[in-house]
Amino acid sequence: MNTSALVVMLLTLGIVTGLMLYFFWRVIKTPPKPEPDSYLDNDDEPGRQETIV
Repeated sequence: MNTSALVVMLLTLGIVTGLMLYFFWRVIKTPPKPEPDSYLDNDDEPGRQETIV
């Protein structure tokens, strides 16, 4: 393997690894979306709403 091929391979490896780490870090640090506890709480039809006493 000549020098230019080695340089291209190492640059590509570094860029791909850097991008992978960047997006992995973004996924880890993204706060979770608030979601309803159940489908009943998310239902708009009044007949299916659960009444809490």
